[in-house]
Parts: sequence; C-alpha cells; structure tokens
Amino acid sequence: MAIPPYKAPSRSAYDIVIVGGAVVGSSTAYWLSQALGSGASILVVERDSSYEFSSTALSTSAIRQQYSNPINVKISQFGIEIIRGFQERMAPFYKDEPAPDLGFKEHGYLYCCSPEGVEAAKERVELQRSLGAHTVFLEPGPLKERFPWLNVDDLGGGSWGSREEGWFDSMGMLNGFRRAARGSGVEYIDNAVTGLDVIDGRVVSARLVTGETVSCGTLVNAAGPRAQQVAGMAGFSIPVAPYKRYSFVFASANPIPGRMPNVIDLSGTFVRPEGELFLTGNTPQDDGPADYDDFEMHFEEFDDYIWPALWHRITAFDALKVQTSWTGHYEYNMLDHNGIVGFHPEVTNFMFANGFSGHGLQQSPAVGRAVSELIVHGAFRTLDLSPFCYERVPRNEPFLEEAVI
Repeated sequence: MAIPPYKAPSRSAYDIVIVGGAVVGSSTAYWLSQALGSGASILVVERDSSYEFSSTALSTSAIRQQYSNPINVKISQFGIEIIRGFQERMAPFYKDEPAPDLGFKEHGYLYCCSPEGVEAAKERVELQRSLGAHTVFLEPGPLKERFPWLNVDDLGGGSWGSREEGWFDSMGMLNGFRRAARGSGVEYIDNAVTGLDVIDGRVVSARLVTGETVSCGTLVNAAGPRAQQVAGMAGFSIPVAPYKRYSFVFASANPIPGRMPNVIDLSGTFVRPEGELFLTGNTPQDDGPADYDDFEMHFEEFDDYIWPALWHRITAFDALKVQTSWTGHYEYNMLDHNGIVGFHPEVTNFMFANGFSGHGLQQSPAVGRAVSELIVHGAFRTLDLSPFCYERVPRNEPFLEEAVI
C-alpha cells in the first residue's frame, strides 16, 4: 500500500489531537474549529491523505432515514440538512473556486419486506413518520404499480423513503470538511500514531511513527477500521474491526425505466442506478474480521450470490456485465452495529468516535458536531448521543438497531 511521505508536526503540544482524518475525523475537526476558532490548537494525524483505502472513499455514499431507533433517524435528518446546504456552508473556504456540490440524488431507499416481516416494517415506518420522515409502506399491489420492474411475488410489501434519502459525493463531503477545518487553523499531517502515554487516567501524549511525541489535552479516536488499534494503545478494548464489503458497478442490457431507488433485497443485496450503470453489493458470505491491509477482491461474490439475487428481484437484470469493482472496509461494531461516541470513563480525556458499521459517512455531520459539543461544553447541546456511550461495551448492553444492511 503506497503511503505518502510522513510529515512532522509543527509544534510539540496541542489542545486536541484527532487520530484519523477521514470524514468522521474531519467533521470533528471542522465543528471544533468553528466552536473554538483560534483559541485552541488542533492536530489531525492521518496515515494516508490520499484516502485511497479509507472507508470514506470506498463507501457507497448513501443516506437514509429508515432506522428502527429514533436517534439514528434524527442523526440522518441532520445529515440531510448538511448535505443540502453544504455548498453554501463551505463557500467561505473556497475563495477562487466553487465549493463542492454533493450532487444529492434523492431517489430514496426501497426496503423489500417478507410476508412475515410486514408488521415490524409497518411499526418502523410509523416511528419514522412520527419523527418527520417521509417513509411509506406499500402493499405488493401498489408496490408493483409504482415499480413495475420489481418482482413482488414473494414479498409482503416494501417501505420506501419517498424523500430525503439517496446518495451523494462522499469525497466532496470529506474534502469540504477538511478544507474548512484547515482554513480555520487546524493542522493536518501525514503521519501515524504508534503509541499513547497514559498517566493518572489521562492521555498525556501521542507518539508518532516519525519519532516525535506530541502532548495533548484531549485525544479523539477517529481511526475508522483501525479504532481498536488506537484504543489498545490506551490500554482498553472495543469490539470494532474491519469487515470487507465488495462493490460492483455493472451495465445491464435492459434499462430500468423511471426513478429507481436504492433497492434493498430480502437477501441483503442492494442495487441502485449510477447514471446509465448500476451499483450493487451485499453482505459477503465470508463475513468476518479482515486484516487492516486486506483489500483483496472476491469477484465470485457477484456471480455466485449477487447476480442470482438481482435477477430474482428484477427480472430485467438477465444480461449484466461488471464494469468495475472494489473492496472497502466497514468499521464494524460487533456488539450492536451502532457507533461508540463519548469519553472513556477512566481515561477521561480519551474520546471515541468509532464503530459506525457502514453508517459513518451519513452520520459524520452529527457525530462530529456531538464530539465537538462534548469537548467544548462537556455535554451534548443538540442531539443527545448518550445511547452511543462507551460504557455499554464493558456492560455488554447492546443498543440495538434492526435496520442494518
């Protein structure tokens, strides 16, 4: 894996050190810089600023409100607000060029529902609608009417987010947050944290691969799939590991008419349009923790599992040709698939922003703001993310989310 030349920090002590400069780390840096201005020194340590292998760059870049937990719905609603207003928000940091338009494709998600899952699906839709989401439940007849290319023979219906769900430009969001943070005085360096020094219940310094040691007032773990590596440096463990997800872009001999949503099949396979092509993926058969540097592609996932599921659900997909494919990593929280956000109760200046299990990109605006609020104010000021606290991990008390892809 190619790594750009490492760079030393400009000073020996910082108020805040953020480990990881992808979308969660950069969102955190952005919100902190807006709250603190020049009154705090902030360092972001990113091991590869090309982001070639980052979960942000390799994600499928989508956002939905179809969750079973109210807090996850609200997190996404704030994400939509940020996506819609991103260009205007970032404009002050792009003096000589247009700020990024995230190209939000508001096509919605369509969750296929088995006959036995109808009641639970309707309850989720009712919850989402009570929170302001635009989800509707469609019985098989109306579902077929709206999406005539869909095979509904084995379905009990489907829940469709008719508005404020879809997909967008992941790197546009990352680059915007990063540029705004740097423009507000945050220092980014290509480097890697190799160790943490903990004294009397506080992280006092971080050791870098280039040999420097930087003192810190607060340490933020935003290391994505490597979150457990950083937690281990402070002497504790979180159940977060990299899980591989294979993505395939394919062409179909038969086009799909109309405005196609992101279809989530009963099998776990998803498919959505990408211009004249289509993007698809699934929960792989070999689903288990991977090595941090393992991005090997398993092409057989498409032929053996994805294509049969696609053809069953959308019979027009009888002649497909893969155009490109890639492997990305989910920072998978094996306890309950939800993020871990908040300070450690004993190492009191160690902040978690980890384990979002494939939702990190869409949740990054709200998570970055929440982490900033905890650091600056000592409490959540907007969305209360206390259900994501670290304390549930040693207690083995999952905060469960039913709607996991």
